[in-house]
Amino acid sequence: MADPLDNRSIGDLFAELSRETSQLVRKEVELATTEMTAKARKAGGHIGVAAAGGALAHAGLLVFLAALVLGLSEMGVTPWLSALIISVLTIGVGYLLINRGTAGLKTTSVAPTRAMESLKEDAKWTTKQGA
Repeated sequence: MADPLDNRSIGDLFAELSRETSQLVRKEVELATTEMTAKARKAGGHIGVAAAGGALAHAGLLVFLAALVLGLSEMGVTPWLSALIISVLTIGVGYLLINRGTAGLKTTSVAPTRAMESLKEDAKWTTKQGA
């Protein structure tokens, strides 16, 4: 803590404020980097699980669609028409799922919100100290 009878000049005080502000900004950037890395790592794990599930579901879906085409053919629909019907239905469902997924991604934030809030608070504090 500084001595109550601190005889430093204003230039020295501003130099110290500048050094401390620079150090504070570096620490805040480090915090933001750490926060973003943690969020990216967590998202990467979820993406890996989703990809594995998607690959397995895709294989099952292909077998199921083939069974539907064969089922329609057995009911008297010509094979090419049954394949066309099933493909149009599959494309429609796929389109809806793609739209739903992209809408969900738009609401997902990977920004370092805590670090940004802390930087804003530091900027307000620094402004008050300089005024």
